[in-house]
Amino acid sequence: MENSVLSWLQPGAQRFIQENAVVKSLNSGELIYDHEAVVTHTIFPHDCVISIMAEMADGRSVEKASIGREGFVGLPVILGGGRTFGRCVVQVPGKASWLSVTDLDVALQQFHCVRQVMLRYAKSFTMQLMESVACNSLHTAEQRVVRWLLHAHDRVDGDSFYLTQEAISNLLALRRATVNATCSDLQMSGGISYHRGHLTITDRRILQSRVCECYDRVRRAALDPAP
Repeated sequence: MENSVLSWLQPGAQRFIQENAVVKSLNSGELIYDHEAVVTHTIFPHDCVISIMAEMADGRSVEKASIGREGFVGLPVILGGGRTFGRCVVQVPGKASWLSVTDLDVALQQFHCVRQVMLRYAKSFTMQLMESVACNSLHTAEQRVVRWLLHAHDRVDGDSFYLTQEAISNLLALRRATVNATCSDLQMSGGISYHRGHLTITDRRILQSRVCECYDRVRRAALDPAP
């Protein structure tokens, strides 16, 4: 299965979700949930990236966390809440499986592995949040941009995806000029190619040589299937 959380489930649980979930194509900038909206569906990305955004009273926004094929949108349902942690917005377009909360409740009752795997993801999601706090405080703008690009590369199929510099600027609360300078430098070094929002990772090794240690820590937590 294209989503890691679903792939870690036992075969019976996988079949149940495949039979009841609906696969949808999501567009860049699409609003999935508003802040503190009631969660009606859990969403399992295949090759898209969804950001949970914090919105300030003065109109500014910044990303709290991002979710790709390693996880799912709707964690509050598992943790005993039911409302979103923030605005959930598609940053990199792609497909995702939508499973109603009603069907999820049935899966939780019938298959013990579903709750175990979802809580396992909750642990890696918490790691991402903590590393983001450290990264945003201690690391350079370039390192933060590169980290986001590498995580996006891990979550999509192939080396190319759609992501504007304006989106990067909003996600990381950086000046557009700073993002432009970073992307231009990465392009000149041969790490990426970029044209009107269409970004291609041309040499991943160059990006890995410039990223902070937070990237590896978050990636290891997302890939580790152990409870």
